Amino acid sequence: MMGNWDDLRLFLAVAREQSLSGAGKLLRLDPATLGRRMARLEKTMQAVLFVKSPSGYALTEAGVQLLSRAEAAEQAMRQATADVVVPSDQLAGQIRIGAPDGCANYLLPQVCARLVADNPGLDIQIVALPRVFNLSRREADMAIGVSAPTAGRLVVQKIADYQLHLAAADSYLAARPAIRTVADLQGHRLVGYIPDMIFDRELDYLAELGMTRVPLASNSVSVQVNMIRQGGGVGIVHDFSLPATPGVTRILTGDVHLSRAFYLIRHEDDRRNLRLSRFAEALAQGVRAEVAKLEAIA
Repeated sequence: MMGNWDDLRLFLAVAREQSLSGAGKLLRLDPATLGRRMARLEKTMQAVLFVKSPSGYALTEAGVQLLSRAEAAEQAMRQATADVVVPSDQLAGQIRIGAPDGCANYLLPQVCARLVADNPGLDIQIVALPRVFNLSRREADMAIGVSAPTAGRLVVQKIADYQLHLAAADSYLAARPAIRTVADLQGHRLVGYIPDMIFDRELDYLAELGMTRVPLASNSVSVQVNMIRQGGGVGIVHDFSLPATPGVTRILTGDVHLSRAFYLIRHEDDRRNLRLSRFAEALAQGVRAEVAKLEAIA
């Protein structure tokens, strides 16, 4: 006996997260409740599915076998709804997007607000994390990345290029020695990423400038921007963030100009999912247009 789909959905989360707490966060379920559901599933299956220890939940041989069958059932469920068309050709249902927090803070809110306004039956969840998303573990339906992954069963689509420059608060610039050349930066505080928490080499901006000491650092782009806005120092900012940060000015634009790209990343199994494909195209168009609009007024 394989159990019902809801039990299998919970089982997949626990198997992928290898813990009740991690799965509970994804499912928004209390770990104790989730533990009872897994115990009930083991009773139904008449098999021990997990080896429980302080370090987490590891699959037994029976659990590994069920995982394979549950993943096949999951894909069948996703495919069964792939070609369902919502009346009026609108998008509906829940879609979760993983994104780096710069994109999640300065682009996705307005893009997703417009998509939901145009599709009242659509629910969008934005998960902003300063790391790479694991689509194989179904942490999100799709993700936006700053580099194109080369491993895994993934479909990758370039969305748009975006530009970055050095910037500082007007108040900081007024109170400190003038910055006319890159060499002048040696006398100024830098704001940037925590070096050992840079999750993608494309984000190692300051290394390109030969700068290693970062007095004010964060793994979050939005925190860095706020440090700069508060007069903390000089840092690399996305041009598309500047319209939302009045009082911050780009500097050395002729000497320091970085270009990066956003990529939309999906699991290969979702290639034939009509609903997700339509949403992905609308999302990509929206992000592309928003980058162009904000950079034009930066």
